[in-house]
Amino acid sequence: MYRPKLALITRIARPATSALPACIYHGRPSISTSTVSEAMKRPLPPGPARRRIPGVPADRGGYDIDDLVQPRPVKPPRIDGKREPDYSTGLDSVIEVALCLDEFSRRPMIRELALEHGLGDKLFMQAYRSFKDFCLQKDAVLEPALLVTLHDIIKDGHDVDNLYQFFLAHAKKVFPHIEAMNELKMISDLTQPHNWYPDARTIQRKIIFHAGPTNSGKTYNALKRFREAKSGIYCGPLKLLAAEVFQKTNDAGVKCDMVTGEERRFAIDNQHPSAHISSTVEMLATTMRVEVAVIDEIQMLRDEQRGWAWTRALLGVAADEVHLCGEPAAVEMVRRLLEPMGETVEVHEYKRMSGLQIAREAVQTVDRVQPGDAIVCFSKRQVFSFVNLLEKKGIKPAIIYGDLPPGTKLAQAARFNDPNDDCDVLVSTDAIGMGLNLNIKRVIFAALTRMGELIPNYQALQIAGRAGRYGTHYADGVATTFRPEDIGTLRELLETTVPPIDAVGISPTYEQLETFSFHLPQASFVKLLDLFVSVCSVTDHFFICTVEQMRELALLIDYIILPLKVRYTFCVCPLSMDSKLNQTTIVKMARRFSSGQPLTADWLLNTVLDQTEWPPAVPNTLAELEHLENLFEIMDTYLWFSLRFPDMLPDEEVIRAATRQLDPIIQEGVENLVSRYAHEGKEGSQRQKWKAKEQTQKEEKVWERIIKKSEHKAPAQEPQLRSDVAAQLEKDAAGGLSQFSKRRTSKSSAILEKARAYLSPEELEHLKQAMKRE
Repeated sequence: MYRPKLALITRIARPATSALPACIYHGRPSISTSTVSEAMKRPLPPGPARRRIPGVPADRGGYDIDDLVQPRPVKPPRIDGKREPDYSTGLDSVIEVALCLDEFSRRPMIRELALEHGLGDKLFMQAYRSFKDFCLQKDAVLEPALLVTLHDIIKDGHDVDNLYQFFLAHAKKVFPHIEAMNELKMISDLTQPHNWYPDARTIQRKIIFHAGPTNSGKTYNALKRFREAKSGIYCGPLKLLAAEVFQKTNDAGVKCDMVTGEERRFAIDNQHPSAHISSTVEMLATTMRVEVAVIDEIQMLRDEQRGWAWTRALLGVAADEVHLCGEPAAVEMVRRLLEPMGETVEVHEYKRMSGLQIAREAVQTVDRVQPGDAIVCFSKRQVFSFVNLLEKKGIKPAIIYGDLPPGTKLAQAARFNDPNDDCDVLVSTDAIGMGLNLNIKRVIFAALTRMGELIPNYQALQIAGRAGRYGTHYADGVATTFRPEDIGTLRELLETTVPPIDAVGISPTYEQLETFSFHLPQASFVKLLDLFVSVCSVTDHFFICTVEQMRELALLIDYIILPLKVRYTFCVCPLSMDSKLNQTTIVKMARRFSSGQPLTADWLLNTVLDQTEWPPAVPNTLAELEHLENLFEIMDTYLWFSLRFPDMLPDEEVIRAATRQLDPIIQEGVENLVSRYAHEGKEGSQRQKWKAKEQTQKEEKVWERIIKKSEHKAPAQEPQLRSDVAAQLEKDAAGGLSQFSKRRTSKSSAILEKARAYLSPEELEHLKQAMKRE
């Protein structure tokens, strides 16, 4: 019987952590941040446990490749009868083989060799268990070389290290990725993205940075050079800006086309393209050579979602002269990015042409809202709350938020800007930060937090900078807050210098993912994304843009059979996953695409969106308005797909006409909703008074029962209770307000606690319900 040496079966110590990557040893770094960008920018404190973040490289807090791959089952060929040779027969022989394999797994040298081939502790143990089961299966035929090696180890005392080549071959079947690990790391090397753009590298580009705050004229000078050039491209952050530059350039007598994700517009026609193009930054073609390129809002390099597009434009635009417009905080980072190519930056600094002051005190109440004010909220719900408050005071505001169609935003902005329109107050989200020309006198921040976190000072400056506009009635602007407790924070935000950008976004290309999939043909697209991000290499001044949207879409359509290019396109489409309707629609579109059937307008409107009548009715409620906004977004996504797969989505013009019909309906719905708030505001105040009076009467009856019980049950213990309750009732009756929701004083709370001792469970529940109703 095989007996392993004691020295060999002694459990070995864990290898020194310096020899292992951070993902293997127990004391690995931990993540304490809630955002992906912070996870990439901060050094990671040590700790035994950490929350893994999808879409982040393993060394920056994301999933390690060991956490992502799953072992594949490997079964040996089987024959009828028992396997040979004779040492494998009988229980004692099986035990000998098992002991031999166990000793092999405990060898320190084996662990080190496995680690060199990408098998960390976790993967090694999974591969070893599979290898052991493989060797010990009944009625299975093992390859002769493995049988001979086992025989020599057991019978002749050869070294168990001789099993390593068979173990490694088996491990590569269990984890196919380790066979191509070196190739995968080369493919996912993102440390030199400037080498991805050969057309730009053949040009010695002249880079001019127009650095300045909002309302400084920096973009005006860049666009002037754009129109003077023989050919050029403008790259903007929004469709609205691309459309504005397109219109103004043509109005100036320079033929210009427009390219966005959903639309192509031509100065002449598609057979006669113009030498000038206005586009959204994502639509830049890095293979097109132009004389002048303008990249607007270059500080968007740091954006967690879209930063990759600005990085790509900066490194890849094939232009002799590149004009960058944005915050001074981006200057040093731009220099660092261009340094490897030997390109330098010429900086032109601009100062704000109109004044901007920070108010000494907050607004506090809508009674102090003035014409020319813009109240900035950070949620749609808060927008409509302020609309309601303003309407009760007889103020009819304009409304702008991100989900509104472009036409509705422009219409609302035009009403606000029109001095003859009675709509002279604006309530909006941070969507006014860029893309719209607004004559704002004073920006009022309704809050300074988004999702519980303080907004960064560069965003506060961007929004506050919209106050005051050179050459208008409101030349000088004012920034303030609605709540008094925020005014000091706003002052600190606006007076603090924006820190230099220290990292910019980057994202894997389709070509990289395609090559990755070649080495991992069995992996799903979700797994490909996770594995790519896990093993990719990035330098300190890059971060992977969040891929959560892409992963969410990939998970939804994971079971649908699609070519890789089509699946990738579906996963990068601009449809948000915030609503069930959007999620259902993208799945139905993918399923129909997979079946080879065209995605027609009739199918989309009637079958998917259940719109048997078109155009839809004007919405009268917020829920109906949000539904139409969803419909517009879905149809916009159809247009996005139709430009990429025109044969499968043939009804581009039909859907485009439908969006033109839907835009004014949504606009009318917004107006209706505002008018309805105004009507309800006038009647609502009276209803509120009656409701408060009715609630007070109900609570008086409850308190009367409390007093009677207190007199009957505890006159001696609580002699002061009756007088306290009576005094509180008198105070409530005088104010006409609910004691529970309006008077949260320590006095009333103490009275309630004393009275609660004398209530039955039913009466106590009655009190709780009364509090909830109010």
